Amino acid sequence: MRKITQFNTFCGMFIMLFSILACTGQTKNNSEVINAEVSIAEVQNDLNYLSSDDLMGRKTGSQGIEDAAVFIEDKFQTYGLKPYFETYRDHFMINDIKGFNVVGYLEGSDSKLKDEFIVIGAHYDHIGTGKEVEGDTIANGANDNAAGTVGVIQLAKYFAENGGNKRSIIFALFSGEEMGLKGSKHLAEKLKEEDLNLYVMFNLEMIGVPMKAKDFKAYLTGFEKSNLAEKFNEYSDGEQVLGFLPQAQQMSLFQRSDNYPFYQVFGVPSQTVSTFDFSNYPYYHHVDDESEFLNAEFMASLIEDLIPGLVKMSSSAEKEIKMNE
Repeated sequence: MRKITQFNTFCGMFIMLFSILACTGQTKNNSEVINAEVSIAEVQNDLNYLSSDDLMGRKTGSQGIEDAAVFIEDKFQTYGLKPYFETYRDHFMINDIKGFNVVGYLEGSDSKLKDEFIVIGAHYDHIGTGKEVEGDTIANGANDNAAGTVGVIQLAKYFAENGGNKRSIIFALFSGEEMGLKGSKHLAEKLKEEDLNLYVMFNLEMIGVPMKAKDFKAYLTGFEKSNLAEKFNEYSDGEQVLGFLPQAQQMSLFQRSDNYPFYQVFGVPSQTVSTFDFSNYPYYHHVDDESEFLNAEFMASLIEDLIPGLVKMSSSAEKEIKMNE
């Protein structure tokens, strides 16, 4: 009986110790558990505003995109993100049209790694108006790309509140995307002139609805160009967060979003995360691209799934994400 009692006591102590380690996010392999919770209500509310008729389709140079920029700036300021430049705005011209990116910044916590940067971005502009349907001409751009904008806002909130980034992070919302990637091209060239040490550019585009019949949560454009997806899934404890979509390669999507200017200018892993798979959303550049047709619960879940990978990307001792030869 005494041996049994001692054995039970030992088991109880072992279970208690394991529980304590699990609660602190550590096990015998010292892996960190990252639990992030994104508010579905916040995602829905921000999505509703950014794709509302009040913003008139957020065309670059319009009052609508001005209002969207103020909304983003207020969020960044509330979270405590610094402006990367003198203000949050990074101005440029497209012929006679005044455009501006909104650029926030969170310094890394490591004295050496903070000189390496990750850019997390999305475009917040849209096309303004589209072909009339039942009297409606406002192309609200909910999935394209209020959804990606909300994703960047939520990621900025997480890192501002929780830290975990040894490298510095730039949170960039681009305008002029719909006019030929103008805003991202301007910012990439400007940062290159500053000799910024860019590690990865991570772009969000059209993430408002889940993919159909896939074993991964979102796809990565330019999948074969780097080991980003492989490392990201590894960082996510083996979860298949990012995958390969053949149509993305066939449609040259790698070259068609704001990741591309950073790839051209810096030659580092610069890729876009998306869930628009050509079969799950019929309203591309359509006046019915409105928030009521998006899935805020899925978006919140996807953003939560992106956080562990981004935390580990921003804190790894070495630059493990690399271009493929």
